[in-house]
Amino acid sequence: MTEESFDFDGFQRQIIAEFRANDGRVGGMFEGSTLALLTTVGARTGLRRTSPLAYLEIDGQPLVVASAMGAPTHPAWYHNIRHNPAVTVETGTETYDAMAGIPVGEERDALFRKVVEQAPGFGDYRTRTTRVIPVVTLHRIRTVPDADRARGLGDFLVEGHEWLRSELVELRRQVDEIYEGRADSVTIDRRPDDLAQQMRRRCLEFCGALEQHHTGENIGAFPMLAQRFPALAPELAKLGEEHAVVARLQGEIRRLVDGYVSGESDPGRLRDELDRLASELEAHFAYEERTIVTALNAIGPAPDFSGT
Repeated sequence: MTEESFDFDGFQRQIIAEFRANDGRVGGMFEGSTLALLTTVGARTGLRRTSPLAYLEIDGQPLVVASAMGAPTHPAWYHNIRHNPAVTVETGTETYDAMAGIPVGEERDALFRKVVEQAPGFGDYRTRTTRVIPVVTLHRIRTVPDADRARGLGDFLVEGHEWLRSELVELRRQVDEIYEGRADSVTIDRRPDDLAQQMRRRCLEFCGALEQHHTGENIGAFPMLAQRFPALAPELAKLGEEHAVVARLQGEIRRLVDGYVSGESDPGRLRDELDRLASELEAHFAYEERTIVTALNAIGPAPDFSGT
């Protein structure tokens, strides 16, 4: 049989069938090897594609390697995860959904060295090709609450959103009181000027926190996600554009609040602009939580400020 006549797809189907029929055990040339079935979504077709791959754990991190046995081009499944990092992993004993990450630079190199220590055959594949063989990390997606799971970066982001939401509720309440002329509901001297001053202080704190939150995402979280999960690039670009919209609204509200004079300024305009910001922010937070929280949780734990 020549290389040209070899039915690679048929060979893979045979391995997949044997894998599923024997709880992940496969004989022949893969006897004794630890394999997994990785199901990706086709970048061009949108169809689910399953590939049998060597399955390793490095320092507790499950991963697969896009070696293609040293072929000159990356395997099709690797191109798929660059378009959609959501994958399904079958290990023989369990099946789980995961996000496929693509470490680069020194992180990738360190992982590949450990891969070769554990499975020397990958070192041989490296000598057959000039391309950098990607290492792909698999980050389990938790579909139900897990009390044993540590808080991740995504959880930390949601907590930040919840605090900003609560502060915005309070700011809107103060503006509503000014608009409705209920300054006597405030305990501090019960004067309109006092309520306006409280509103300015809260606005200053809220706007400062929101700006810091978005700056941290723009220079930290988003570049990190784009590097690890290239498929998220369009969503991250959209989120960055939304940050610019929010910043413009935020600036307008700051100007309205700072220039507010009780009895002279129009509280209706201030309330309308704040309502517009609240609507934009809630849509932004919701979209952000749908698109990047799982990926952030896959990257690492939330920061621990307990010792500060």
